[in-house]
Amino acid sequence: MNRNDWEAANGHKSGVFWFTGLSGAGKTTLSRMAEKELLNRGIRCIVIDGDQLRQGLNQDLGFSENDRKENLRRAAEVAMMFLNAGFVVLVSMISPSRTVRDKIRHRFQADEFAEVYVQCSLETCERRDPKGLYQKARTGEIQGFTGIDAIYEPPIRAELTINTEQESVENGMHALVEFIIKNYAGSAQKERIL
Repeated sequence: MNRNDWEAANGHKSGVFWFTGLSGAGKTTLSRMAEKELLNRGIRCIVIDGDQLRQGLNQDLGFSENDRKENLRRAAEVAMMFLNAGFVVLVSMISPSRTVRDKIRHRFQADEFAEVYVQCSLETCERRDPKGLYQKARTGEIQGFTGIDAIYEPPIRAELTINTEQESVENGMHALVEFIIKNYAGSAQKERIL
């Protein structure tokens, strides 16, 4: 079966939604909540999480600039495989470099890819610090940590921005789900679920 066959069987288009933002901004939380809501609405979807990739497929990679690029390249290839199998793919990775994100964007067609910027200030992310990583970076236990001693470049042209400082995770998730349905799910699916 090709992608058209899968999309016809699913009743919706496939697409890749690439979440970028600082550690602690809420990327994984939003993507997991959206995954559950989309599945409840009959949309085949999957989350590709950066932390999970580093525990398995990408466990041989460190945090050098080249390793970070390879980490993202592999994630994009996995996303492409699920895209071709008819899934809505939610990729949750810090992805700090605009240049690398643009290379990933150009790996996909314009109508099958969207960048989702999960916006949150460094101060708030550091205050949340769900994994204790900022504290380790501040004390020197972690080198090259994004936002502390490695740069994060916010998107210039993200298709969707969700500010997790100004709105609840639930509201952000609903905005994300409606964005996916409106712009990517296809008319047959929209008629069935709305």
